[in-house]
Amino acid sequence: MLDPDPTPANKQKRSEADRRYSHRAERRARFGCVALLLQGGGALGAYQAGVYQALDEADLVPNWLAGISIGAINSALIAGNPREKRVDRLRSFWEAITTPLLPDLGGLGLASLLDNQAARGALLDVSAASALWRGQPGFFAPRIPPPWFTLPGAPGPTSFYDTAELRTTLERLVDFDRINARETRFSVAAVNVKSGNFVYFDNARHRIGPEHIVASGSLPPGFPATEIDGELYWDGGLISNTPLQWLLDNARECDTLAFQVDLWSARGKPPRNLAEVAVRQKEIQYSSRTRAMTDVVKSTQKFRCAVARLLAKLPPDLLDDPEVAELRPLVCTESLNIVHLIYRTKSYENQAKDYEFSRLSMRDHWRAGYEDAMRSLSKSAIFEPADRTLGVKTFDFGAI
Repeated sequence: MLDPDPTPANKQKRSEADRRYSHRAERRARFGCVALLLQGGGALGAYQAGVYQALDEADLVPNWLAGISIGAINSALIAGNPREKRVDRLRSFWEAITTPLLPDLGGLGLASLLDNQAARGALLDVSAASALWRGQPGFFAPRIPPPWFTLPGAPGPTSFYDTAELRTTLERLVDFDRINARETRFSVAAVNVKSGNFVYFDNARHRIGPEHIVASGSLPPGFPATEIDGELYWDGGLISNTPLQWLLDNARECDTLAFQVDLWSARGKPPRNLAEVAVRQKEIQYSSRTRAMTDVVKSTQKFRCAVARLLAKLPPDLLDDPEVAELRPLVCTESLNIVHLIYRTKSYENQAKDYEFSRLSMRDHWRAGYEDAMRSLSKSAIFEPADRTLGVKTFDFGAI
């Protein structure tokens, strides 16, 4: 097992966690589909890598991966590699695009600043500013000259950064032939710039390439739109930051255990100052759709189960009625268990946390995802299929 922070102290913590949590592979057999749904959130995406590592160790390897933005990138790194290489590839990506917070300063004793939350917050601000001005290796680079040098009304760059490096990184770390072999169901979302429509690129229907992954993370005005078959696409998070609805619409043939990994918490404490207002605003903005979608899924699944029970009570002479035929596509008798795994903002993080790419923060996020997933996997309730009259159960063991 690979560890994002392989220090002796952390290894001891992991050893204790291994003894504390016990995962039984036979639980997987209760669900025909194990889905991993990965939200957008930039630098916070290392949390998702930690979640996957825990699932891999629990022998709950997903057979459906769906992602948006950074979630699409992590999904590609997982689906585009054999199981024994997936955690290693995730780690390679996150180490490649992150940078040391205090390079070559350990001898000056500045590392102790990290124990002070105010000082650490200030250092993370410097890291975020560096990402804005210099970009991140293997991910994005600032345009030179900057787009603001373009005359008003004249054609010019449509983004502040170029993402050519991300495509190169994906081509190096992801085997797209494996994704297109459909060993694992794979779905990523983007928005058509011209029509404004939400679009899913799914390996059950499309041949997936690096351009589909880049498109899903093409958040304007930072990143440029990505062209696919003559159409331009932006980040799917502009419309919805969770792939949950896509799963609901397409997974009706078996019971499903879905791990929905959110990088923004809808629930939080009231802000005490303007800096905290900015953080809370961003969390609500990017998580509210996820909560709303979960509520829609609950009501929809309950309705579909009710339709199934109603049709089962009809007398034989009504079964061929045209109106009954219209109802049959709505029927669902399978259960859906949704396990929420939500990153909780640390006190020293601010509204720049999704573009603060220090290696220290990456490891913290990875560890948090791993520990949250381990905690959830230790709860036997998540492995019990939902009541057939309701059709769906949700879990959130980290709720405030």
